[in-house]
Amino acid sequence: MTMKLTNLQTTENPDWCPGCGDFGILMGIKKALIALERPLHETCIVSGIGCSGKLNHFVNTYGFEGIHGRALPLAAAVHLANHKLNVVAVGGDGDGYGIGMAHFMHAMRRNMDMTYIVHNNQVYGLTKGQYSPTTEPGMKTSSSPFGAIETPVNPIKLALASEGISFIARGFAGDIQFLHDIILAGMKHNGFALIDVLQPCVTFNKLNTYEFFKSRVYRLDEDTTYDNTNKKMAMERCEEWDTRIATGIFYQVDTPTYEDSLPAIAEKPLVEHDITNIDITPLFKEFM
Repeated sequence: MTMKLTNLQTTENPDWCPGCGDFGILMGIKKALIALERPLHETCIVSGIGCSGKLNHFVNTYGFEGIHGRALPLAAAVHLANHKLNVVAVGGDGDGYGIGMAHFMHAMRRNMDMTYIVHNNQVYGLTKGQYSPTTEPGMKTSSSPFGAIETPVNPIKLALASEGISFIARGFAGDIQFLHDIILAGMKHNGFALIDVLQPCVTFNKLNTYEFFKSRVYRLDEDTTYDNTNKKMAMERCEEWDTRIATGIFYQVDTPTYEDSLPAIAEKPLVEHDITNIDITPLFKEFM
């Protein structure tokens, strides 16, 4: 049976603000899942808290909604329990680059085979527009009325500086077809795939709008001189911002994954192991 968008529909409908970039990301994920051609029960979408945190409610796959900043360790647990699944973690810039920064750094160096999609709208959209780790200096928000004064986090640059990660990309929610291509490539990649998505917050971010991005974004794959196995070249492109903003796959290489070194799952996933001969009664007696 050919999968269609209707197969991915759930009984819940998104309640995001009209025009929110989350809609573009949701469609990009759905189109990627259709193109992936895997049964829907073989995908699990894990989320944190924020506007992005409800995304797995709107996709007819398995899902788990965790707590703020903890999407990655939860996704890692799901993946290690059954590494045959297509595990996708989703979160926002506050969720992933602020509260969950420690998990972000360690997940990259471990290079587990899963995809991490970050809704980067440069504010805390769910809690009324406070400035986030990626807010531009000078931007006035509900928590920085005189303008943000901190240097913003550059997630692509951080990822490139992390030893171990094997797939680093950036998309734009206003370019759904290209975003779909990037997400599909990330899902197919054997290793940790970071996809930072520039996602306008139409309610609270009046600086980084669709118009702002459309006048600046370009696709890396349109440049025949770009080599996405070259970290130095990727580092140069990720620092562009004021007049040009690169989207696409910045860096992709084949390197060993975390799972490659785990003998317990070398033959089959943990969920398929026989545990009928294991008695945990003594543990109950000791701790309960």
